[in-house]
Amino acid sequence: MDPFFIIVGLGNPGRKYDGTRHNVGFDVIDELVDRFHIGGPEKFGKSMIGKGRIGDRKVILVKPMTYMNLSGEAVQEIVHYFKADPAQDLVIISDDIDLQVGQLRIRKKGSAGGHNGLKNIVQHLGSGNFARIRVGVGGKPDPDYALMDYVLGHFSGDDKKVMEEAVSKAADAVACMVTEGADLAMNRFNTPRKKKQKPAKAAAAEETAAIEGAAENASAE
Repeated sequence: MDPFFIIVGLGNPGRKYDGTRHNVGFDVIDELVDRFHIGGPEKFGKSMIGKGRIGDRKVILVKPMTYMNLSGEAVQEIVHYFKADPAQDLVIISDDIDLQVGQLRIRKKGSAGGHNGLKNIVQHLGSGNFARIRVGVGGKPDPDYALMDYVLGHFSGDDKKVMEEAVSKAADAVACMVTEGADLAMNRFNTPRKKKQKPAKAAAAEETAAIEGAAENASAE
């Protein structure tokens, strides 16, 4: 009998965190619950969970109730109880400030990448050998902007619409991983990285330097 496939969306419990950048993982879980008519939710230790099926595979959808920085406690509890192999039967969904708004990045294993929730999961499982879907929420608008205030802030304007589409696409990616495997999901859903645009002043300075360099070369000839 196939074990449960455990799908964990990271976030913070409580209404004041609903719809924040840091709760994108919870949003994807909600989308999966609605789309696949998952049962629950029910309390299980340090999490709220729902059980059901995606395709022919039994799944458990998980929202840790520990707050983000202690997510590993809830994930370890679920993995151990259901005797799951994290390398085969676990996927974590998190936000990522290093990806542009709406971008998806799927990996079969890796580091925490500075994300405190992922860091705590790696610590409790003893390895980063588990699949993860990172959903881009964009970087801080200003270097002096407090990171905590940013990730606990809400989307607005065009970003809100982009994120609604990204959450739906992330749910598609989860379904693909569960039914067809992580490799196919990576090929189908990973968003090509976009080069960051240089600030206008820097770009103008480079253009001026290039023109001056060309003039000097012409004079030397």
